[in-house]
Amino acid sequence: MRRLVVLIAAVLACALTARLGIWQLDRASQKLALQARMEEQAKLPALGNADLSANPDAIQRRVVLHGRWQPERTVWLDNRPMSGRVGFFVVTPLLLDGTGQTILVQRGWLPRNQLDRTALPPLITPMGNVEVQGRLALTPSRLFEFTPSTSGVIRQNLDVAAYAREIHQALLPVTVWQTGPGADGDLKRDWAAPDLGLQTHYGYAFQWFALCALILGLYVWFQLVKPRRR
Repeated sequence: MRRLVVLIAAVLACALTARLGIWQLDRASQKLALQARMEEQAKLPALGNADLSANPDAIQRRVVLHGRWQPERTVWLDNRPMSGRVGFFVVTPLLLDGTGQTILVQRGWLPRNQLDRTALPPLITPMGNVEVQGRLALTPSRLFEFTPSTSGVIRQNLDVAAYAREIHQALLPVTVWQTGPGADGDLKRDWAAPDLGLQTHYGYAFQWFALCALILGLYVWFQLVKPRRR
């Protein structure tokens, strides 16, 4: 009876860990398909103001937008690295001409004052109508924070839906990584490629398969090999 219970437990444990490993590989395959779609989007012609509503999920698609900045609603995302340094991502809403829609633009990176964390570097925001070249992106990446900051100019994270409610203005569910030139001073735009977490899924899959092999090996050793050696 005891040997049967051990056998059933080993089979169930191996089946569970193997299934979890396969699930992680499936997740990696989905991310690979998403990466392929994003690469295809990057090759397509640029979208304009009127095309955004019809292509809300065209991540990495190039855009050429025209509108007016809303500098009074600029948010500085803290602890954001670029080129090996830590500073701010500057995010400003852009009111699109002809559509009445507003989209958040990740305009670039500026260094942080090492002596005064609350001191903001100089930022030039052109007035009037501007042209913004860039790529469609997801909402700004989130960082861990002990006490979420939902107000103020300097923040750790920015949720698009929550910020839209805060400023009482509808925002498109995507953002723009600005890539083209702009009369905005020293903003750097060396955006890193989106990290889809492929290595994480492969790492978890390896761990689950290794655990499955370990359970199987322990069962074979203690239930089959060792008793025969005695």
